[in-house]
Amino acid sequence: MADTQTNTEQDVKNPEEFLANFDWHNYEEGIERVEDDKLKEFEKLVEENFVDTADEEVVEGVVAHLTDREAIIDINAKSEGVVSLNEFRYNPNLKVGDKVEVLIDVREDRTGQLVLSHRKARTIKAWDRVNAAYDNGEIVNGFVKCRTKGGMIVDVFGIEAFLPGSQIDVKPIRDYDQYVSKTMEFKVVKINHEFKNVVVSHKALIEADIEEQKKEIIGQLEKGQVLEGVVKNITSYGVFIDLGGVDGLIHITDLSWSRINHPSEVVELDQKLNVVILDFDDNKSRIQLGLKQLQKHPWEALSDDIKVGDKVKGKVVVIADYGAFIEVAEGVEGLIHVSEMSWSTHLRSAQDFVQVGDEVEAVVLTLDREERKMSLGIKQLTPDPWTDITSKYPVGSKHEGIVRNFTNFGVFVELEEGIDGLIYISDLSWTKKIKHPSEFVSVGDKLEVEVLELDVEGRKLSLGHKQTTENPWDKYETEFGVGTVHTTEVSEIVDKGATINLNEDIVAFVPSRHLEKEDGKKLKKGETAQFKVIEFNKEFKRVVASHTAIFKEQEEKNVKSATNTNVEKTTLGDLDALAELKEKMDKENK
Repeated sequence: MADTQTNTEQDVKNPEEFLANFDWHNYEEGIERVEDDKLKEFEKLVEENFVDTADEEVVEGVVAHLTDREAIIDINAKSEGVVSLNEFRYNPNLKVGDKVEVLIDVREDRTGQLVLSHRKARTIKAWDRVNAAYDNGEIVNGFVKCRTKGGMIVDVFGIEAFLPGSQIDVKPIRDYDQYVSKTMEFKVVKINHEFKNVVVSHKALIEADIEEQKKEIIGQLEKGQVLEGVVKNITSYGVFIDLGGVDGLIHITDLSWSRINHPSEVVELDQKLNVVILDFDDNKSRIQLGLKQLQKHPWEALSDDIKVGDKVKGKVVVIADYGAFIEVAEGVEGLIHVSEMSWSTHLRSAQDFVQVGDEVEAVVLTLDREERKMSLGIKQLTPDPWTDITSKYPVGSKHEGIVRNFTNFGVFVELEEGIDGLIYISDLSWTKKIKHPSEFVSVGDKLEVEVLELDVEGRKLSLGHKQTTENPWDKYETEFGVGTVHTTEVSEIVDKGATINLNEDIVAFVPSRHLEKEDGKKLKKGETAQFKVIEFNKEFKRVVASHTAIFKEQEEKNVKSATNTNVEKTTLGDLDALAELKEKMDKENK
């Protein structure tokens, strides 16, 4: 203090010297003056090392620190900036030291913090990068954000690009959700500048490698070669197998020796299995594979103990109109023809006896191991009903049967399973004139029958229905015999005459000339009159009647009566004349 005071006092003693050396800048600004050269050097350092926060250009920063919500970015500014971690969702592996592009969003917030935007920086640079990647065929990284119709939305450089489902992988994708929130490599395959649309593909990256593998595999393919493959797709007609970039098809018939309804009964998606190459075309683009061929044929494994006459059990696998196929062992089938399902000679559909999936027992009828054919029978499990037919259905015996079928000439009636008989149309009714059996009965009706004939060797049974009742024509022969007179009305006018109903069974025919009335006119439909039966044929059930005969007979009686009277009168007169003539002749003789 004493020194300072001494210096001041000395300066004051030399006022001119003091004024000349006084630092007026320090006195006015309150700070010491900086030399111009040093100031320029400082400005140069600031310009080289610090970002101008007033410029909205994209700058590169370094991640200095990470919190739960934010990333602290050092951009060589006066202070560090912050970016929300939401802007780095596409890059979940972000770490301290990574370089990132940012745009200064807010120079200073309320706390004086520099706010940066990584998303805006990426958007500004995105289109340049996308176009460059497309032009140069570069591989880009993208973050799968979510699913959308037909594919996925991928974040590429901050742009939302579309990844079609068909471009995710070379094999069909069934679970799209497995790719959400994953970072993958892509190739930009299409850009629409007008609508700002970008399409990317992951499949394109692996197709080149697969194409090489495909050429190598195709070059080594040989018939009979066994390869390992993966089930790629399942259809109703077969299974597509991925052989490592090359697809082959196993037709449904080559999946299993057993019959199957759908390939999914044998294989499932993504299943690994060995297959054998059966055939391929010239350029090996269509490869036919087999799975069942890797197993021994079931017929070769069929037990030698099975022989004709043995009983076997199996499951109905297929039904056709002519019969049913029974799987008696895996891959070994036998046919039960519909004629071997029942002793009945009236054949029906196989579905009337069995259904697909039924477990049945049958008898082996024929067996050809070389041709791999087997025929079976079900009816052989029960006794043949024709063995004691003569005692059960003797001629003349009466029974009740069920109408099973029609023909134009008769009706088939089933007396029991395996015993059918035929009723000819003429043996259905004593009185009705039947043109077709359906006019008299319906299928399924129960009908009383009588056994008329029995042919054991020919397995034929002739039946009758009318024979179960009394023949009413025996009684009608007396009641409606020739000469009987009945009063009824004309029911119908038919060709060459008319018909009348004498009762519910008898319809008589009246010839046209026998319709004439006494006044010369003819009877019309609905007119009631007397009719005389002039013909009655019981065998042919023919009755002919006449109205004209009623009054003609009366006229004939009247004529006969008059004739007799005239004869009597003529005879008496002649006698008188002869007497007079005789008397005259006698007088002349005298």
